[in-house]
Amino acid sequence: MKKDIHPKWYKDSVVTCACGNTFTVGSTVPEIKIAVCSKCHPFYTGTQRFLDTERRVDKFVKKMEAAKASQKIKSEKVSEKKKNQQGEKGGPRTLKEMLTEAK
Repeated sequence: MKKDIHPKWYKDSVVTCACGNTFTVGSTVPEIKIAVCSKCHPFYTGTQRFLDTERRVDKFVKKMEAAKASQKIKSEKVSEKKKNQQGEKGGPRTLKEMLTEAK
């Protein structure tokens, strides 16, 4: 067997949960941080809880607000463009009209 190819094994790795619970396990990493453990998981506790890791809900809400704002700006630009087109001679110009105007 080859030497020094296996990772170092820690018999007393400390696992720390977001709720504050800690316990030890064997692992290749000396310290592990987790979001949910058996002390705070809704399945084990019987309570309902929303897990918002990395603020995903807040991030989604911000994206939706930005999308609404950009949609409003876009609709204003489209309506302004339509007004400008209707204000000019009443319709689209032909190539012949543009050439005579350029001379």
